[in-house]
Amino acid sequence: MKNAKGNPNNGGNNQKSSFLAPVNNKMMKKNRSRLGGGGLSLQAFANAKSKNDGYNPALIKKQREFYKNAKYVNKYKKSQKHPNQGQSSSQATELIESTSENREAGERHSKKPKKAYRLEEIYKQKQEEEEKARREKEEIIKAKKEEKEKGEARRKAQKKNMLKRTRSGQPVMKYRIEHLLQTIQGSKNSQ
Repeated sequence: MKNAKGNPNNGGNNQKSSFLAPVNNKMMKKNRSRLGGGGLSLQAFANAKSKNDGYNPALIKKQREFYKNAKYVNKYKKSQKHPNQGQSSSQATELIESTSENREAGERHSKKPKKAYRLEEIYKQKQEEEEKARREKEEIIKAKKEEKEKGEARRKAQKKNMLKRTRSGQPVMKYRIEHLLQTIQGSKNSQ
């Protein structure tokens, strides 16, 4: 018998230690609870991924905006149908009498409420301002583009003149001297 004494960890018994198994079991339980249970099977994971839980922020935002706009449209339609709904009956009768007098006088009564007219007016003003700003921006861009093209053409001509050579291969000094003269005059004028 090799191991007559036994393992010193298990008190000298020849049997396998039962002390190590519960420790491993405890560790497994801790890991399992830390990881959120026993884990998912592959089938359960695939079903969970393919399930549509209905949470899509972009879609929710789009629906919210749609319903908000629908609410505004309904309010506008109601205001078009009943422009004098908030007034009392005496005010409504006065208004009816005044409109009938105006019709007799040849004036037409506008069915649009004042709010809608103001909103329309504000909208038109805003559109005009945006159009004006757009035109100004286009003019600025056009002017910059023309200036850039002129500069490019000038530089191209200058480069062409600076690269000119005589028959013997020497640079033509006429254009180089003119360039130097222009730069000196420009620096003199700027000082």
